[in-house]
Amino acid sequence: MVLPFQAGVLDPGTLPMLLVVAGLLLSLAEAIAPGANFIVVGVSLLGAGIVGLAFTPLASPFALGLFVLVFGAIAFYGYHELDVYGGKGQPQTRDSESLTGVTGRVTERVTETDGQVKLDEGGFNPYYSARTMDGEIPEGTEVFVVDPGGGNVLTVESVAAVEDDIDRQLAVDRERTADDDAGTTADGDDAGTGVQDDDATERERA
Repeated sequence: MVLPFQAGVLDPGTLPMLLVVAGLLLSLAEAIAPGANFIVVGVSLLGAGIVGLAFTPLASPFALGLFVLVFGAIAFYGYHELDVYGGKGQPQTRDSESLTGVTGRVTERVTETDGQVKLDEGGFNPYYSARTMDGEIPEGTEVFVVDPGGGNVLTVESVAAVEDDIDRQLAVDRERTADDDAGTTADGDDAGTGVQDDDATERERA
């Protein structure tokens, strides 16, 4: 099978131009509907297309495919780690059930009206706007999602606060158990003393 490039039907600069156009269209789609659904692919296609146009000997389909992968990896890392897209804390839509119980860290102080967290399993963009039910949660605190709020604004709670509540409840249960054991022992001692008194009384009568 003879490819169009091999047959000379298409100019060598056609494929890079197509990549540039596709990259621009995807970037435009991302700008119209934010959410990082297209930005990485758009940047990778755009980067590979520009390289192909600038360096014609590198415009072969195989080379351009490699450039797409390279630019895609760079774009993914840049977006995910450096937040070059500026998407931190922006409202997002995700399956709310998948967010319930997910842990993360506070990146901006969380109050009852404002805040931001970075979830450990937050998907492509792990930064979410967050609120707390009561009080404030300082930056750097480990939290977990109590109410995903449809994936837009999360309600979170401090992991340490919940652990403290659990520890207090366990301490109360231990004290209650100790008191019950002490009461049972005391009842047993009283019963034993009563039997001894009855035996002594019977011996005196005899």
